Amino acid sequence: MAFSASDIHLSPANGFYSVVFRKYGKMYAKGQLPQELATRIITYYKFLSALDISEKRKPQSGAFQKEIEQTVYAFRISTLPSVLGNESLVMRILKQNMTLPLAELSHDTAIAKKIEQLVQNRQGLLLFCGATGSGKSTSLYSLIHYCCIELKRHVISLEDPVEKNHEQIIQIQVNERAGVTYAEGLRAILRHSPDVIMIGEIRDTETAKIAIQAALSGHLVLSTVHAKNTVNCLYRLMDLGVSLDELRQATVGIIAQTLIEVGIESERKAIFELLSDVHLYEAFVAIAHGEVYSLNYNHTLEHQLYQLEGQSYAHITH
Repeated sequence: MAFSASDIHLSPANGFYSVVFRKYGKMYAKGQLPQELATRIITYYKFLSALDISEKRKPQSGAFQKEIEQTVYAFRISTLPSVLGNESLVMRILKQNMTLPLAELSHDTAIAKKIEQLVQNRQGLLLFCGATGSGKSTSLYSLIHYCCIELKRHVISLEDPVEKNHEQIIQIQVNERAGVTYAEGLRAILRHSPDVIMIGEIRDTETAKIAIQAALSGHLVLSTVHAKNTVNCLYRLMDLGVSLDELRQATVGIIAQTLIEVGIESERKAIFELLSDVHLYEAFVAIAHGEVYSLNYNHTLEHQLYQLEGQSYAHITH
């Protein structure tokens, strides 16, 4: 753990497996393993993650926890079959019991405070978008911790898989083999009187529509959507069958996020593009009139990155 990698990749090659670490968005080759040993390691991690060790033809994902040197880590496992007939494995490493305030995670504390103000809404839909590894999940955990501890709200999360255990909230893990899909899990959560619902990802039409219904019926819903920026996120939800009127009534804000490295220690901080309030209203008006809406350049991630790069001490990591 001394290297502080965020991910470990085991990838099959011709007769062996390559071992690659990811740190701050960069890949570092760390050696090779014999194919037989690597296959046994993957089987062991699948066992720890309660995956089907006999199934090697389909992608699988799961998680497990382990204490190392008095620190509890969560390991998120993802397997993928390759054309070589062997599985590849990616392991995401996450420290448990380390939820930092959003202001500490953010480069601009003022924007972090605006986002915390958005979760003070009693109902509505607040969405994060951004590339894989851009820190969306970390920001979500920070916000639900804020809702639970500071705002004294009843929080339930639905995740695939649960990445960080949080003692103060009810966490449900998606298990499609057992019939616990995002859609079915959301229906069950709504019967459990939550104030705040955190959904790991809105990835299909059914989940999108139930999330919107929850946001319109007195719940604050936090989730992520795969979209390249805040405005594109609205179009993505419309592609998933959510009407513009439903979006207008439910959405309280959309946040695009990326990470930058700052300082000589390559510390990473989040920067945000925030679509809310008057800008969100303007976006809805433009879309209703069939016009293309562009967020003011001064509020975009692109502008923030340009300014930071000009200061010569930061660069984008994702």
